Amino acid sequence: MLNLSIIFHLFKIYCAYTLHFIVMDSNIGTHNKNSTEKFINEQTVVNVNDIISYLHESTLGHILSFLPTMEAVHTSILSTKWIHVWKYITCLSFNDSFLCHGKMMQREQFVDFVNNVLLHLANSSIHSFSLCLTSYQYDSSQVSSWISSALERGVQKLHIQYADKVLLSSHSLFSCSSLVQLVLQMRCTLSVPTFSCLPNLQNLSISGIEFVSDDSSTYSKDLVLSFPVLKVFEARSCEWSTMQNVSIEAPLLERFSIAIWKSISNESSKSAIKISAPHLIDFCYEGDLEQDIILLNPSSIRSASFVIVTDEGIKDRMENFGFQVHMLLKQLHEVERLKLLFYKVLMNSKDVFTHLPAFERLTYLQLNEVTGEALLNLLHNSPLLNTLVLLNGVSDLNNDVLAFTSVPQCFLHSLKVFQFKGFNVHEHELCLAKLVMANAAILERMTITAAFWLRYSDIDMEKVKQQIFSFPKCSIFAEIEFTS
Repeated sequence: MLNLSIIFHLFKIYCAYTLHFIVMDSNIGTHNKNSTEKFINEQTVVNVNDIISYLHESTLGHILSFLPTMEAVHTSILSTKWIHVWKYITCLSFNDSFLCHGKMMQREQFVDFVNNVLLHLANSSIHSFSLCLTSYQYDSSQVSSWISSALERGVQKLHIQYADKVLLSSHSLFSCSSLVQLVLQMRCTLSVPTFSCLPNLQNLSISGIEFVSDDSSTYSKDLVLSFPVLKVFEARSCEWSTMQNVSIEAPLLERFSIAIWKSISNESSKSAIKISAPHLIDFCYEGDLEQDIILLNPSSIRSASFVIVTDEGIKDRMENFGFQVHMLLKQLHEVERLKLLFYKVLMNSKDVFTHLPAFERLTYLQLNEVTGEALLNLLHNSPLLNTLVLLNGVSDLNNDVLAFTSVPQCFLHSLKVFQFKGFNVHEHELCLAKLVMANAAILERMTITAAFWLRYSDIDMEKVKQQIFSFPKCSIFAEIEFTS
């Protein structure tokens, strides 16, 4: 229900500032302090309700834009002056789970409400349009017409959330040069031309979108998406596989995040996603490497994160999987922060970490699934490593490997923090802890977090702690702590 006291409080604040500047402008060139104070005292006794009444409708509409659209429309009951004020709002926000008089609107009521608002808007352009549809299913053409109406009005910020399938006109979307922020969380098929450009888009977040070519004869060509001023690109569960190659050109892009899985891809085709972004700083990838990721300007990237999952269905390409991981990491050999979160990878491909590039600038490394041998390879290739985080311990560590390996350079000069999570009290894990403590010359803190199952085991953790505390320490400043 509309809270009128809040609205009037907002009006009073706005009008107080407006009146303040009116008074200041009216007194330019006046040097008589007493006459100025008299003028202010006479003018500021005007009733606040009268001040509100004299504000221009566009100003009132701007203020109402800070309210949910349904509440803004409800101000029409205040007086005859307010009947049409809501028509000047510039920010539209529709949510079909919004409560009206304590009850949720029926689907037909909500459809009529949205249609009436869009029909009677007085503004030819709007600033933002938000449509959150989580309570009902709607006719696809109806949702599409709402979105098209916002695009036709030169919307700058468009946010759509809808779980059901929608046929959206790609022509109206890619011809909307006013878009600054675009968020599409919906199942939508977009038929896109070979070259598409959104010249003012700064933030793009999409999920569930299927991209298809608008001309079957162009299948052999790349799809080029041009974003001259884009800063953030996020794509989850989108389908690109009907394109042979997708090129993303974003000269100002700073953050790129993509999650793409085989379960939603066309298995019969092998596509590549090329990113041209010379100012890219942060790169995130989730998937199973069904699509090749090609970074044309990787040297600017400082932080990279990978979540890679394999399953039984990719055994037919396991011999190339390690090579794919190697080629992806090779592009990012200049990163400073790296997260490698692998799931079910080692059980299907043992050579993932066999061929690794040298990470000459790497200072932070986080791993989820790794063998002891692979870990040592990574450490040898990361001479400046400062922080090492193991989220799930190490799966094994051969004593022969320990006996013949040299001490990684980072142990001698840079490693300060070691977080050993998922500690299972296996012999090879104790060996790893001993190796770090005995050789990390400037280690400051080693944190060991016991695996959850140890809480219900018969293992005496106090004895384990004492055993670890008894290991020789190369760094006299190192603090060893245990957490549960």
